[in-house]
Amino acid sequence: MPDTRLDAAVTLPGEDFSRVALTAEAVQLLRKLWERHGPLMFHQSGGCCDGSAPMCYPAGDFLTGDSDVLLGLFDLSADDGGGSGSADDAGQPLEFWMSREQFGYWSHTHLTVDVVQGRGSGFSVEAPEGKRFLIRSTLMDWPV
Repeated sequence: MPDTRLDAAVTLPGEDFSRVALTAEAVQLLRKLWERHGPLMFHQSGGCCDGSAPMCYPAGDFLTGDSDVLLGLFDLSADDGGGSGSADDAGQPLEFWMSREQFGYWSHTHLTVDVVQGRGSGFSVEAPEGKRFLIRSTLMDWPV
């Protein structure tokens, strides 16, 4: 599989750069999960244990509010090298949310959602797959 990533559409007012991306492997797994569960979303909280990993839920199962920031919006239907898009996939928006408090700590980083072997959280939809999502972060070299 090519070493490509899918950048999220910019969602924060006044910004013109993507803050979050998906690896090709993450896109492939998300498309599989979308077929099984329908529309999906991510939420990244803070803290320890499961809170330190991005959690993938059926869209709307995790209620967001003023204490959360929408960091990006992915279109999983795009043919980006991460899997095979088709006309049946048209319109697969996936939101990536983060708790506002956690965003305060990570506002200077670019986040990439990747997939590794291992047991995910029981609440995240990838758990039964024997895989888990994780965040790889890099310091941004542009002003925020």
